[in-house]
Amino acid sequence: MANIYKTAEVASIIGVHPNTVRLYEKLNLIPKAKRLDNGYRVFNEFHIEQFKLARTAFKVEILQNGLRKKIINIIKTSAMGDFEKAIEYCDDYINQLNREEKNAEEAIELAKKIILGEEEIENQISFTRKQVADYLDVTIDTLRNWEMNGLLSVKRKENGYRIYTEEDIKILKIIRSLRCANYSIASILRMLNEISKNSNIDIRAVIDTPNKDEDIVTACDKLLTSINKAEENAKFMMKQLVSMKEKFNNFTI
Repeated sequence: MANIYKTAEVASIIGVHPNTVRLYEKLNLIPKAKRLDNGYRVFNEFHIEQFKLARTAFKVEILQNGLRKKIINIIKTSAMGDFEKAIEYCDDYINQLNREEKNAEEAIELAKKIILGEEEIENQISFTRKQVADYLDVTIDTLRNWEMNGLLSVKRKENGYRIYTEEDIKILKIIRSLRCANYSIASILRMLNEISKNSNIDIRAVIDTPNKDEDIVTACDKLLTSINKAEENAKFMMKQLVSMKEKFNNFTI
């Protein structure tokens, strides 16, 4: 516990720029450093381990359903030395990752059934936009957004009103299911384009594999892969939190 480190030394150990050390301190992701008489910061072993914990937490960024907020909460709680509460938050985070993975898998299976015709359409008539919104339990603005982003092209009557066919409903069910599982609009559009070419595609592979010409944001849109990696990191964090609790529980920052 007697070891102390300067900002540059912490940066070297963790493998980051010294400014990153200062930023993490400013954001309360690590405890506040003590200051020497000359104003220089000094860090200790707790800071080093806390920094490693935070770096593990942010290796995979999953934003949906409050997951990013939860991971930040884990880190900040640990930085305050409340390891018991941080462990509790981490366990809750892992459980939610498991639920997100299940939702993603279920969405893919439902999409398969719809494509294969195993998912029956209850009504054999055309729908107005409001009727579709009510039927699928989504808002009219949501439907408008999906259409504006090219996920569905809807025909119009002579009076200009949109009409939705049974085939439109099938596509909208797929879109709704995958959006509920937090797939991006870009990944769904990619899948729908492939389905239009070949109904025997591997949906999971298409969803999880960006095209070469897609931008870097879309290229990171590998939900199942990200969830699995985030879960792996979270389990490592859990072990680290337990270790830190044993090592630093009575340690004065």
